[in-house]
Amino acid sequence: MWEFSLNFKSENFEIAKHVHNCLILPTKSMGGFVTSSENNGIISVLMAVEGDFEERMKGVLSGIVTEIICTKYKSDFLNRYLALPLQDQVGLHAFKKALLNFDRETDKYIVKRALCFTDSLYIDSFYAFRLKPLQEKWEELVVLSNENRDYLVSKESFIDLLKFLVDNLDICENEISVVKEDDGYRILSCENSFYLNRLISEERVVSSVIDLSPQKINLYFKETSSAINLMQRIFEERIIINQEHSNIKKFKIN
Repeated sequence: MWEFSLNFKSENFEIAKHVHNCLILPTKSMGGFVTSSENNGIISVLMAVEGDFEERMKGVLSGIVTEIICTKYKSDFLNRYLALPLQDQVGLHAFKKALLNFDRETDKYIVKRALCFTDSLYIDSFYAFRLKPLQEKWEELVVLSNENRDYLVSKESFIDLLKFLVDNLDICENEISVVKEDDGYRILSCENSFYLNRLISEERVVSSVIDLSPQKINLYFKETSSAINLMQRIFEERIIINQEHSNIKKFKIN
């Protein structure tokens, strides 16, 4: 058996729980198991698989750890050091999401190159010491944004920079539909043919679309809003506007 443990500070309980859940099916498919325990302020996610699956399991772990660092840790870094001018919440959430996804493939490459799976990995120590080059890269992005804070006070300048960031994100989805309803928004993936089974708020819908980074956006609404106006500005030619959405079929996720 190949055994390994991922260790987190107890304050990162939600991350540890997410990792544990992500590992349940892969370890089971490899004839192994995963469990977790907490001791002296450290949460350990323990796993074991048959030796023949060691390299495959390392690939799974690499993907999970990389995603955590490039999403959760980068988000915390931006929230801690970014000093943006006052803007509406729709724009601020969108800007942070664009920065989070900017040059993401390079971020992932840096993390994967630093990873080494022996007996265990302490995520916080790995981030603090092995990923200093990554933090320096993020710092450059934050410094550039903070130094241009006065410039970004202008709404037009803010949108211009946001559009630049969005235009330079890798395309992740070919086509999506965004439907404005009475209480919020729903996003339809045209490839997977289902609605996200939850309403997304006005403040968060633009950042959610940025996260998907689609090539084409079908926008359905009866009345405009600040979120719709912002999407039209930053995505421009990717947007197709439809003011009726009776032809959209809703699928629910079980």
